[in-house]
Amino acid sequence: MTFAIVLAVLALPLAAFTSIEALLAPKAELWERWTPQDPASTAEIDHAAWAALLARYVKTDTNGVNRFDYAQVSAADREALRGYIARLSGVAIGRYARPEQLAYWINLYNALTVQVILDHYPVASIRDIDISPGLFADGPWGATLATVDGQPVTLNDIEHRILRPIWRDPRIHYAVNCASVGCPNLAAAPYRRATIEPMLDDAARAYVNSPRGARFEDGRLIVSSIYIWFGDDFGGGDAAVIEHLRRYAGAPLREMLRDKSAIDGHAYDWSLNGARGGS
Repeated sequence: MTFAIVLAVLALPLAAFTSIEALLAPKAELWERWTPQDPASTAEIDHAAWAALLARYVKTDTNGVNRFDYAQVSAADREALRGYIARLSGVAIGRYARPEQLAYWINLYNALTVQVILDHYPVASIRDIDISPGLFADGPWGATLATVDGQPVTLNDIEHRILRPIWRDPRIHYAVNCASVGCPNLAAAPYRRATIEPMLDDAARAYVNSPRGARFEDGRLIVSSIYIWFGDDFGGGDAAVIEHLRRYAGAPLREMLRDKSAIDGHAYDWSLNGARGGS
């Protein structure tokens, strides 16, 4: 964000911030380097190390938020995470089929996010890890965190230049985790080719039906800011977002959404998704 843009944002009335937030959110811009695939490939990538870490440190709280116990991660498990990311970084991912690639990129994104938190822990929010380049950079998303098949990549690259433009699936937003309470849950198991479709649907349902995804306050529909920042991914505009919510809503929420045509507000909790008492 340039200084001129910052000044322009500060000069706007509060009512204009919603549209500005959507304007400043990263766009889906395809990185052609990662489009090759082998649709005939049945090869699978080993995510056992990531599965072990998730099983050991992901804990669901009473509000249904999956929290990662960063404070308890052992030196051996930190090394296991580094080894897992190093192995993924050496994969020639263009030789795999699309479903395997999708699981790969989601798992890599989430593993890198956990690693960057561990590297800077303790922190109150991932946004406090200001290692991205640029004067007004916020958080770690623009920093090179891995080199995949010889190519440096950032979290922004993975989400906005690979996952979103290649798959064009709004459920991507329920799978990639930004280590924040307001974010869709960090999955307690790796995404895999055989399970990725039901896992994506389950993640969508879990988030939409949680207060973090959509809730009513005195008749007002309050949604996650994700639906504002990336509204185009959900069809564009309030009506499309609400229709998306209806698709995954359980009976109580679906009934409340039945006659709703506009979003009244949005919110997002950037506090760290660490285990309670440990972060």
